This record gives sequence, C-alpha cells and structure tokens, in this order.
Amino acid sequence: MILTVTLLTSCVKLLLIPSYRSTDFEVHRNWLALTHSLPVDKWYYEETSEWTLDYPPFFGWFEYLMSFVAAYFDKNMLKVHNTGYSSEMTVLFQRLSVIVSDFVYFYGVHKVCEGLPKGWKKEVVLPILLVTNCGLMMVDHIHFQYNGIMYGIMLLSIAAMWKENYKWAAFWFSFLLNMKHIYIYLAPAYFIYLLKHYCFSKSSQAKTLVSKIQLNHLLGLGAIVIGVFAVSFVPFVYHIPQVLSRLFPFKRGLCHAYWAPNVWAIYNTFDKGLSLILPKFGIQLSQNNSTLSITRGLVQEFTHSVLPTIRPSTTMALTVLFIVPLMGKLFVLKKDPLNFLRCLVLSGLTSFLFGWHVHEKAILMIIIPLCILSVLNQRDAKIFLMLATIGHYSLFPLLFPVSLIFVKILLLILYTSYAFYVEYKIHLASACRYSLPLLNIAESLYLLGLTLVFFYENVIHKLSGLDSKLPFLPLMLTSFYCSLGVVYCWARYYFQLLHDG
Repeated sequence: MILTVTLLTSCVKLLLIPSYRSTDFEVHRNWLALTHSLPVDKWYYEETSEWTLDYPPFFGWFEYLMSFVAAYFDKNMLKVHNTGYSSEMTVLFQRLSVIVSDFVYFYGVHKVCEGLPKGWKKEVVLPILLVTNCGLMMVDHIHFQYNGIMYGIMLLSIAAMWKENYKWAAFWFSFLLNMKHIYIYLAPAYFIYLLKHYCFSKSSQAKTLVSKIQLNHLLGLGAIVIGVFAVSFVPFVYHIPQVLSRLFPFKRGLCHAYWAPNVWAIYNTFDKGLSLILPKFGIQLSQNNSTLSITRGLVQEFTHSVLPTIRPSTTMALTVLFIVPLMGKLFVLKKDPLNFLRCLVLSGLTSFLFGWHVHEKAILMIIIPLCILSVLNQRDAKIFLMLATIGHYSLFPLLFPVSLIFVKILLLILYTSYAFYVEYKIHLASACRYSLPLLNIAESLYLLGLTLVFFYENVIHKLSGLDSKLPFLPLMLTSFYCSLGVVYCWARYYFQLLHDG
C-alpha cells in the first residue's frame, strides 16, 4: 500500500511542477548557489541575496550535494549573483529534487508502520493518511520547501523509539536538529523519555535515583548527540557566533509574515481591534507604523499599539511554564511509546502556541505524529480530526493566487473526508450500529465555520469594497479563527493528559 500510494502521490506532484511557487523557491536556489560556489567558511556570511542561509549546517551540506546534480540541468542557477533566476530547467530541477527527497519520508512511514500491530490500520489507513498529507502537498510541492525529507527523518526517529532502539532514536533526532533547528520544539519529550527509560534502571526510586543511573547508557547517548553536533559544526568552529546569529534571528519579530494560528495571533487581533476602536471613543494612541507592518506581511520588530509589547523572554517563559508540567507527567508515566508520542505532540504544540516568530507551516510538526496516534486511540483521533482540519486550512493563505483556489480546496476536502471516514470506521462503526460522531456539535459547527471564513475572504470581502480599506482583514480573520481552534485542541489534549495519563 505504501508503494502504491507513493507512486500515485508522486504523479500528482509531477502535475504540480508548473504551479505557483513562493519566495522560498528563490531561497533554496540561492542556497544551492552559495554552497556550490563559496568555501564553507563563507556560507553564513554571504548576503548578496536577502535570502541568506539560516538553516543548520547539515541542510547546507544537503544543498551542496544537490548542487552537483543541479549543474547538469542549468549551471546558471549556481551563480550567486543570479538572484531571482528561474529558468525552466531550474524549476524542473528544484521541483524534482523535492519529489525525490520525499522518498526519505516514505521510508520513514514504512518504518513507523512496521512497529504497529498487524491489521488494516497499519497496512492501509496509516500509510494513506501519512503519505497523502495535504499540508505537505501544499507546502512542499506548491509553495515550495523541503519538509518531506525532514519529516521522514523525524519518523525514523519515532520508529526507533517505538522499537526501543534508543541510540538510533537519539541519532536521528540529533541529525534532524542539524537539518532544521525548529524541531527543538520536540526536544523536551525526547530528553525526558530517554532519560527515564534508557538512562535509569527500572528499579529506580525517587530517593535512590542518582545511584541507579546507568552510566554507560547516559554516556552512550551523550556521545551520539555530541558526535552528531560535532560533525555538523566543526567545519564552522571559528564562526559559531555568526552561525548562531543566522539560526536565531530574534530581530525578526514576534510573528511571521502571515500570522501562525497561535496565541499571538489572538493577541495581535485584539491589539489591532483596540487600536481601531479606542480612537472612536476619543482615546488617542501614540502614532507608529509598526502595528500596520504586522498586517502587511513584513517580517520585522514591532511594538503593539495598546497591549503590552511581547518580548522573546516572555514567549520563552510561557513556553517553559507550560512544558514543564508535561515533562513531569511524562517522567512518572509508565514506559509506553504512546505516552511519548502524546508528550511529543504537546511539546511541539505548546512551542507552536507560545513561541517567538513561529512559522505557520510548523503545524505539520504536530499533525504528522498525531496522525499515528489517531489510528490507535479514539481520544487521539478526535484531536487529530480537529487539528488536521484547522491546521491544513490555516495554510491556505500561503497559496494566495486565485488560480489555486480549487486546487487547495480539493486537496483539503479529499484528505479531510478520508480522515473522517476511516477514523469513524476504526473507532466507532464496529462498536455500535448507531454510533455518534467523533466530534460533538460545537466542534462540528466550529469546523463548518471555516467555510464561512473562506466565503468571506474570497467573496464578501472583495465585493463589499473593503479590500482597499482593510486589506489585512481576511488574513487576520483566518489567523484569529484558526487560532481559537488550535488553542482549544491544545487545552483539551493538555489537561486530558495531565489528568488521565
């Protein structure tokens, strides 16, 4: 089934080669050029293009290796000063490179499915849900990125954890962090689970914990993690501050160009609303253009007009505040990969909700591992159905050309319909002839409300003439509405885990 679905989805991806592509296309073309043309010690200093290299070293080496194949398509794409270059052969190569690198993802799906009990959930449902993920299709094969290969590495790590191959789990996760550092969102769950179930002996009690540490296991894991990071960063040992300044650019501001559906989108919406309403009651606000910038797609620092301005330290404090109870719970829970996966999902989701400069595409980091849980447990399936529907819809603004409206609608409807159908078949249909839906009425109405948001954005807003007066409103409405759903899913899942375990 994995092979069949892989081939079919690859054919769909081939059809999308000529479709719209975002500025990320030029980002990665530039990274191909600079890694191919410049010595290693210049990679993180090059700034001919505004799209400077800001991923960890392993991804730079990935681009470097691809550049030798790219040379057979069009050598001009490998010239650093050819900014904005996009010949037909360049487009063909970059699109094909994403399609080919996705086979790492398919292999990751295969390894995860190997660890599940035999049956149609493992052999049919999960492969289809993972391989045909519509968010990955939209982000990688239309918008343009290389998320597939990195989620493949993540799945390899999860599969190793599932099989208790803890050294391989640590290796693949360390490798992943050196491909894209945003996966540090998931690190707390890895650290606690490996510490408890690999580095401490089973007989450890709270009062004798220190004496029960299995030193050889602890040192072995430490050697793997340090070794991976050493291989990654040693070529840049004299340039570490410069590399870190690229990887953690705090001056980019609280939110990305399009607000990710998290608590800061809600916060920004209230701030924007107050800045428009208060002057009507005679309350004068200080004039600044920064509030406007957060609704125009610019990425920079800004201050809020009415509410207190959020700083990186605030986001860090809130993230840690909500992750610590999760990790405490994970430490006392019994050894079970399901517990690990749930805390992995919640660790990522908590960082997504409260983090600094979160990308909207990071929602896939939560949806993909939650998909595995959804075929195994009914309560996980409920959260998955809501979060997948909301999260995938929240990616719509990335594909803003009118010509893509029917493509993104079709992708979402097909995937969501299949997800609802199979989750019902797995968890409810066999239990009772007249089973209730997985979601309650309020949850169902909320998801149906996405159609009203879509209709307003694409029809009412334009016909009403507000497009010129309030151009930011559709994006803000989408972010705000989706944020409410994501926060609800997080709160329900979070307290469910802390209460039940």
